[in-house]
Amino acid sequence: MSEIETKEIQKLLQTMKTLRGENGCEWDRKQTHLTIRQNMLEEAYEAVDAINSNDIKHLKEELGDVLLQVVLHSQIADDNGCFNFEDVARGINEKLIHRHPHVFSNVKVKNVDEILQNWDALKKEEKPHRKSVLDGISKAQSPLMTAEKLSKKAVKQGFEWPDEKSLIECVKSEFREFIHAKTNEDKEMEFGDILFALVNLARWHKLDAEQCLIKSNKKFETRFRKMEEIAQDTEKSLNELSFEEWDNLWKQAKKETEGEY
Repeated sequence: MSEIETKEIQKLLQTMKTLRGENGCEWDRKQTHLTIRQNMLEEAYEAVDAINSNDIKHLKEELGDVLLQVVLHSQIADDNGCFNFEDVARGINEKLIHRHPHVFSNVKVKNVDEILQNWDALKKEEKPHRKSVLDGISKAQSPLMTAEKLSKKAVKQGFEWPDEKSLIECVKSEFREFIHAKTNEDKEMEFGDILFALVNLARWHKLDAEQCLIKSNKKFETRFRKMEEIAQDTEKSLNELSFEEWDNLWKQAKKETEGEY
């Protein structure tokens, strides 16, 4: 790293140390790992929003907010005598070097598949306490992300549909089971099976189910806002519209917002 980059990092660390210090900010001093845990998720998702919007200027700002969370958590840990930012940086650097022997050692690889195989093997070597291939999946991430990770880990062991046709039939069967479910509890379980099957369908096509849903949410929001805008020219309030009127509004909004998401 350049001298300027190093100085900026040191200035950031010193700023956080001051904020957490005796004469610092009362709010910063009161924070714990638990009180700010949600902030980490929120800042990460805002960074993803910037990426999805291809807003590079905004991305720079959001990455700074993500880094702030790392620095704050590191300072809290340092104050408690656990670890500091240097320990965090050292740990991830050592991990990167260890898991890229084809770059930092003399291991030869033919393609990306071999790189990923080496990564998984080295990761398993680093974590001998894990007994199942499903161990290590975060319990704090979204259910869609968990479903995708569970599926991918199982597939690596050979637990996979033989073809897309059988996978689509599985999706259809889950819908049938939901329709025939008798109790709310059964419906809840069957609906979860539908979602899990759909996540696998997305994975089969190399799609990220979470990102697919994010885009659909954005599309729906854009179209609904347009419907509200169009409806202002009528004398009826939205909650007074018939299904046919809603349908016409939707079609008009869809036409006028094509390509906006």
